[in-house]
Amino acid sequence: MKSEASFIPDGGVTSPKGFLAGAVKAGIKYADKRRLDLGILFSEAPCTAAAVFTTNLVKAAPVLLDQQRLKSGKARAVVMNSGYANACTGAQGMADAIEMTEMTARHTGVSTEDVLAASTGVIGPVFPMERIRTAIPKIKLTVEGGHDIERAIMTTDTVPKEAAVKVGDYTIGGISKGVGMLHPDMATLLCFLTTDANIEAGFLKQALRKAMDISFNMISVDGDGSTNDTVLIMANGMAGGKQITKSSKMADIFQDALNKICIYLAKENARDGEGATKLIEVTVSGAANLKDARLAARTIVGSSLVKTAVHGCDPNWGRVIAAAGRSGAMMEPDKVELEIGGVTLFKDGAPVPFEEKEVAKYLGGKEVSIALNLHLGRAKAMAWGCDLSAEYVKINAEYTT
Repeated sequence: MKSEASFIPDGGVTSPKGFLAGAVKAGIKYADKRRLDLGILFSEAPCTAAAVFTTNLVKAAPVLLDQQRLKSGKARAVVMNSGYANACTGAQGMADAIEMTEMTARHTGVSTEDVLAASTGVIGPVFPMERIRTAIPKIKLTVEGGHDIERAIMTTDTVPKEAAVKVGDYTIGGISKGVGMLHPDMATLLCFLTTDANIEAGFLKQALRKAMDISFNMISVDGDGSTNDTVLIMANGMAGGKQITKSSKMADIFQDALNKICIYLAKENARDGEGATKLIEVTVSGAANLKDARLAARTIVGSSLVKTAVHGCDPNWGRVIAAAGRSGAMMEPDKVELEIGGVTLFKDGAPVPFEEKEVAKYLGGKEVSIALNLHLGRAKAMAWGCDLSAEYVKINAEYTT
């Protein structure tokens, strides 16, 4: 069944019914309070909730707290910040994360157990809690505040990433951030998804995992993974209608819509990669199985040599073949076919003559498509990343200063 989802102009995380948000300039990292850096996402009704977190063994305090609270499968509010990650901060970091949720609970009038926390920024520093205590009561929750809260979680992001899709009587909205320490599985990534659909808890968790596997787990900027990665979805059911379960007729439609918004946001994260000038899309087809297709696609898009070749507009196709060969995917070089921008460069184990200037000119565009057919089966996967530039080095050499 095809998705009936359509994007809503200027849509975002508060597009679904009953969701409000707001943000303030708390000065968490910058004492002069130059930017929005603290916000709250809130539902006017109780929510079913599910999340996927970092696979890093070093987990930030908010991640550990949320993992514990989401065992109930419920949440109603999230307090979030940029500037400091609240990671590797010991007992004090956990105490601060809990206090932030307690203050948010008082501000919104809900139970503390229904409030989650999320942080992004520099690992190590302890929160300036006196600033946060002053700022949280000043957060005004409105529908319009959805755009503000997206800006409040940006770190080295250069543009906001938000979207919403309409599916029949219900809506799915979302925001995301993360343009460095970005690599499968997950990244220095925060993504908050909302829906007013009535979704059964087990199906919501399953749907989120499936959407993650073809979106946020298929992007790479620099090969690093973070301590704070969080993708959360909350469903408040305020659109009404019969509950959607994994066996209902609407299950596939909801899944397709969730996939659509997650892929859109994931691509926007990759496009805005630190120092990036181009979005790279890698399609691997003809794989023996889905696992192999994903392995090859992720390895190619994550290859520093592929990224630098794209940045320099160098049609060095051998780097793509080499990356696929070391990916762990089943591969027979004599069967492989490679295209860049629709131009065949390699086929049946040998180079194919092509106009280098033509391909180099194509690589100079804002979006670069690389297609590899392994000719071993029918499995297919797509991955997204960006070029690797000198600006990336500059950004990360000066990140804490």
